[in-house]
Amino acid sequence: MYKLFLSICFYLGASSLFSQIQVPGMPLQVAATMLAQQQAWNHGDLEGFMVGYYHSDSLLFVGSSGVTTGYDSTLSRYEMGYPNRESMGHLTFTNRSWTPLCESSALVIGSWKLNSTTGGMYTLVWKEIDGDWVIVADHSSD
Repeated sequence: MYKLFLSICFYLGASSLFSQIQVPGMPLQVAATMLAQQQAWNHGDLEGFMVGYYHSDSLLFVGSSGVTTGYDSTLSRYEMGYPNRESMGHLTFTNRSWTPLCESSALVIGSWKLNSTTGGMYTLVWKEIDGDWVIVADHSSD
């Protein structure tokens, strides 16, 4: 599925976007998921953006307003902060590194940018669960 997604993205001219996300050692599935998240955000689709997050009560999100636990709470947090397409703006991810923590988990450090005025850094803990890579912890800052 991800190979098909990548082929479509390259066909549509997303190769330059993909090159900002893919870093050495990162599985293609993770890069494809992050590209899908970025594109979902830019189409005003918060539920599509959440595709990369572990759908579990154990998901951890740390941001400037504190700690949020759980998938549903994290989605609600995004919905409150970005109630409509206009408030979401245009998101761009730029990854700096993929650091394996063990065979089935890794740390991603990168930056995010909304339009040309807002941005910050993130640290994502990705874990392979049942064959899929998902974000189990996200620390994002302005």
